[in-house]
Amino acid sequence: MRGLLLAIWLLCTSAAIFAQDTSLKAVEAAFKKANITKDLQITFKPSVLLDVIWPEPGFTVPTRTGETLQQNETAGPPRFAVHGILPEVHKFVVAAVDPDALTPQNPNVSQIRHLLQGNVVRGPTVGFRTHLLVNETPAVTDWIQPAPGAGSAPHRYVFLLYKQPKGYNNQTFVAPNDSIPAREFFNISQFAQEVGMGDPIAGSFVLVGPGP
Repeated sequence: MRGLLLAIWLLCTSAAIFAQDTSLKAVEAAFKKANITKDLQITFKPSVLLDVIWPEPGFTVPTRTGETLQQNETAGPPRFAVHGILPEVHKFVVAAVDPDALTPQNPNVSQIRHLLQGNVVRGPTVGFRTHLLVNETPAVTDWIQPAPGAGSAPHRYVFLLYKQPKGYNNQTFVAPNDSIPAREFFNISQFAQEVGMGDPIAGSFVLVGPGP
């Protein structure tokens, strides 16, 4: 039964994945147009495509980079897949940040760290050069759903994939703590530099406004 459920989930997920981004240049341009590379102070030259897949009861919600989602579509936690050549033996780090808190006009507590997951590895193949990503350990920072304040313009929620450096599991810059104050004032570019992750190899983002 568990094998059957997994097969069904993989089939549904692969269908969602093939609805995703297909151009590295388009994703790079979308990041630049949305001022993400500037605001996060990152160098973004993706070498693979990152898919963000939002699980909902009975189906999955695929998204394209820059797409606007309803808040209730982002409860997650999201799953991830990669299109492209990805080393089978390498580990990766997935980070998600909100550079627009409290509001895009007044981001005085940004960045909010919505996810920091290391020890991510290449998982099952679900299409040509398309692989699900699988966590081998719990996240340092678990996923928290977007929750822009009432009246705020939509926030950018940015997902970045990095190669995990040796010694990552010994980093002390971010401790496991899921409280909101512990997530505030994060700086992904500074963290990547301190830990030695280099530049992101893939990324995506969505826009989410306040809930009803």
